[in-house]
Amino acid sequence: MESKVVIVTGASRGIGLAVAQSLLAASHKVVLVSRSADQLQELKERYPTQVAFLAADMTVADTAWKVTELAVLTFGKIDGVVVNHGMLSPMTRLENASVEEWKKLYDANFFSALALTKEAIPHIRASKGRMVFVSSGAATGAYTSWGAYGSSKAALNSLVRHVAVEEPDVTAVAISPGRVDTDMQKELREKGTEMSKNDYETFSTAFQEGKLIKPEMTGRIIATLVLDARPELSGKYFKWDAAELVEYRES
Repeated sequence: MESKVVIVTGASRGIGLAVAQSLLAASHKVVLVSRSADQLQELKERYPTQVAFLAADMTVADTAWKVTELAVLTFGKIDGVVVNHGMLSPMTRLENASVEEWKKLYDANFFSALALTKEAIPHIRASKGRMVFVSSGAATGAYTSWGAYGSSKAALNSLVRHVAVEEPDVTAVAISPGRVDTDMQKELREKGTEMSKNDYETFSTAFQEGKLIKPEMTGRIIATLVLDARPELSGKYFKWDAAELVEYRES
């Protein structure tokens, strides 16, 4: 397989790191973005000809432009983008919501994703490539105190549908990774005090019983999708274990 060039955001830990490692192991080139540089530098040292990275906050206005420019200047093209960065808090009931905190979350979970989409589309169109957006089951359901996070992920799913409608040469997919053993799950257990008792206990019990999904499992699926997602999947949202994704889980 010809080496492809993929941008991965939120790449220093969890799902993003697992995606990057899967792509690198398959000899692809990656452009990694994260606010923390340490893990990215380690990957650069291990794979010096396959990695470029930018330590930056995706909510800063020019970061999307910088990362696309870095990809093109370093590797000459962009074949794929994995939009993985985001945040969970604030976790409050609507009556206690801070509009300013919601705006910050939307900057992280939606508007920065829109900015990267805008910058990447001409390059992905040229390569007939793929974009994978890490969504959430909260995009289609609702948990008490998850209004900011869930609605931002619903907006992300809508963005994916609009990419598919406007860009027939770009395959865009949204995927819910399931309950993955990441720092976000730890944050949920620590800060989810306004969740309903039953909902909170399902997350807590899953952790205690070792039932959380390993980042490497979801990371491999996302890496496979950003390389090979079929065009007929474009515009759609899937849970990681959906029947439509069997071939990507087993590859």
